[in-house]
Amino acid sequence: MSVAVQAGLFAGGVLLGAGGAVWLQCGRKKVNLVPEPAPAKSESLGTAPLVVSPPSPTAVHDALALSGHPGPIADFLRNQAYVAAYDRRLRHPIWTAEHLTAESIRRPPGTEVNRAQSIFAEDPRLPLVFRSTNSDYFRSGYDRGHMVPAADAKMSQAAMNETFYLSNIAPQVGPGMNRDYWAYTEDFVRRLTGQFKDLYVFTVPLYLPRQSTDGKWRVSYEVIGSPPNVSVPTHFAKVVLGAGQAGPGTMLGGSAKLALGAFIMPNSMIPDSAPLRSFEVDVEAVERAAGLTLFPPAIKSAAKKLCDTVKCEVIVRDFSDANKKLTPPTRANTLP
Repeated sequence: MSVAVQAGLFAGGVLLGAGGAVWLQCGRKKVNLVPEPAPAKSESLGTAPLVVSPPSPTAVHDALALSGHPGPIADFLRNQAYVAAYDRRLRHPIWTAEHLTAESIRRPPGTEVNRAQSIFAEDPRLPLVFRSTNSDYFRSGYDRGHMVPAADAKMSQAAMNETFYLSNIAPQVGPGMNRDYWAYTEDFVRRLTGQFKDLYVFTVPLYLPRQSTDGKWRVSYEVIGSPPNVSVPTHFAKVVLGAGQAGPGTMLGGSAKLALGAFIMPNSMIPDSAPLRSFEVDVEAVERAAGLTLFPPAIKSAAKKLCDTVKCEVIVRDFSDANKKLTPPTRANTLP
């Protein structure tokens, strides 16, 4: 994908981001999601009434007697630095979750933890038929975008290697996104460990609708690979909960026991000048779009807004390096 094409995509991304935000933040009518059980219907068949009863639990159970539960299944993957749930249909994470501290993101003294020693590899814990592969990404025009960044897993080489499992990867636009603004956002999150004792971070790929010229809303996305296997999210979300003040004077307007923030960014080129707060949304917007409950109501109601507690801004830096460039695929299915 050329930079010119991606520049055009950013305009669409802004519209999609704004339209998605409007759609996400719109109020909805409250409906009863658990309807009252309907009484048995009485239908007339000739002159004799026919009572139609709901199927018995035994009949429903028997429907799966020979097949077992077909899914969908979210593979729960526990790693040293993070946990994740993997979507077998989309072939990328549904979400990833991290617990970060100032200590956890430091390289231990005397160790040689280096991302140059890590390779992108299929996750051997997943069934072969449902894995994403390096060949899916090769010449696709998209980067292999980390949901949990390698820089968050400096505790050991093994922990960093696990961030290169393709079960932690989703297709991301490279210039202006994965190699730039998304990397700035990841750096912003790491810097928050200097202000909070504990950080709890969710990264969530999203598929948001866009309003068409006929006024209807549709979700449209690309699928890469040959055959097409891996879905390309339209947006990505970062949700951050900060707990406990790391030290005096680190918060705006006093201390905060809990601070919660969420950001949704389009999967397109984003200019370095874009304010981080322009992507700020309510946490409920991410939950509603993803079909997830990231934090319980008690925490959400008790937490202050993150950007009212700390200064929400990115630092523009050059995060590009040879390790982020695509290389010809290998058949390695496991990490060393």
